[in-house]
Amino acid sequence: MSFAVAIPDLIAAAATDVASIGSTISEANAAAWAPTANVLSAGADEVSAAIASVFGEYGQAYQALSTRAAALHQQFAQALSGGAAAYAGTEAANVSPLQTAVQDLLNVINTPTELLLQRPLIGDGTNGAAGTGQDGGAGGILWGNGGDGGSGAGGKNGGNGGAAGLFGHGGNGGTGGSVNVANGTGGTGGTGGTGGLLGGNGGAGGTGGANNFVGGRAGNGGMGGNAIGLFGAGGAGGAGGFANIGTGPGGAGGGGGSGGLLFGTGGAGGDAGFGNGGNVGGSGGQGGLLFGDGGDGGDGSLGFGGGTGGSAGLIGNGGAGGTGGGIFSTVNNGGPGGAGGNGGLLAGNGGHGGIGGQAVFGTPGTGGAGGNAVGLFGNGGDGGTGGAAGTGAGGAGGAGGNGGILLGAAGTNGAIGAHI
Repeated sequence: MSFAVAIPDLIAAAATDVASIGSTISEANAAAWAPTANVLSAGADEVSAAIASVFGEYGQAYQALSTRAAALHQQFAQALSGGAAAYAGTEAANVSPLQTAVQDLLNVINTPTELLLQRPLIGDGTNGAAGTGQDGGAGGILWGNGGDGGSGAGGKNGGNGGAAGLFGHGGNGGTGGSVNVANGTGGTGGTGGTGGLLGGNGGAGGTGGANNFVGGRAGNGGMGGNAIGLFGAGGAGGAGGFANIGTGPGGAGGGGGSGGLLFGTGGAGGDAGFGNGGNVGGSGGQGGLLFGDGGDGGDGSLGFGGGTGGSAGLIGNGGAGGTGGGIFSTVNNGGPGGAGGNGGLLAGNGGHGGIGGQAVFGTPGTGGAGGNAVGLFGNGGDGGTGGAAGTGAGGAGGAGGNGGILLGAAGTNGAIGAHI
């Protein structure tokens, strides 16, 4: 059996091109009508008149043939355009019944498990409704991603992401609700759902709720979901919420989730939010137990430290520490950079330390220490550079990490911070 493949968009484009070609040829024929169909005689004698008459007849015959060819060309272009429309209509008509058939089949498969276990056998979990803080639904037992958590309302926490089944990714945590009353606190972002038992990434943590009024504080970011299966990356931690300047501090960043049991990188820590005061960045997640790098730490804000980089498992590199938060007031100091995570227990490099936070008038933050190569092979992480200073000396650099037990160089100590 032979099959024909038709792409309606390409056929419609070809019909447009064919019509354009026909229009161009018709314009050329019209321009050639006068000089070819009415040829002037070269002289007043009978021979010249006869020659002009012959060529004029040729021109008229050509114009007659051109008119018929133009009509055929137009019919062909119309047929091509009609065919494209017919294919497109047939394709659109077939989509709905196919989708309905697939959904009916899934309903038959999922109904027993939903009645017994309150989750489908195959399919994604439902998302939590916005403004409710509802948790995302669990994904299918065999296959399916977890649903995303719903956002919180009025300072309430965001919903947690739903867990996956055997295969699938965890749902993302919902955003914490913003607060619009005096001395209130923004909601914490929801925790990301766990990845599948055999494979899948953890969901990202939700962003902390903002503080839009006087007093109180912004919400913290949610924790990233863990990849609890054999393969998968940990979810990133949610960013801390922002607070209006002159109110309360920003929220802390959420920690990253851990990588899978065999393979997977740890999730990055969330950055801290800003406000009238800062907060710490989230720590990076741990790498997979067998292979996987640790996640990077999140950045601190306004004088608070960056998050610590996650450590690797058996083989892998440690995550880098987050940057310390800078400060512009006359009394506060810059935040320290986060320490780098350790390398794998067998082999791997330590993570680099984070840069110290700058301080325009206060004391700059110190650079984070480099992570150690705790295994047999690997280099220590470099120490982070000290924070820049507006007045006085810059912040001290962080110490470099130790090299591997059998082979590996120690990390370089971080440089003293520069002047702003």
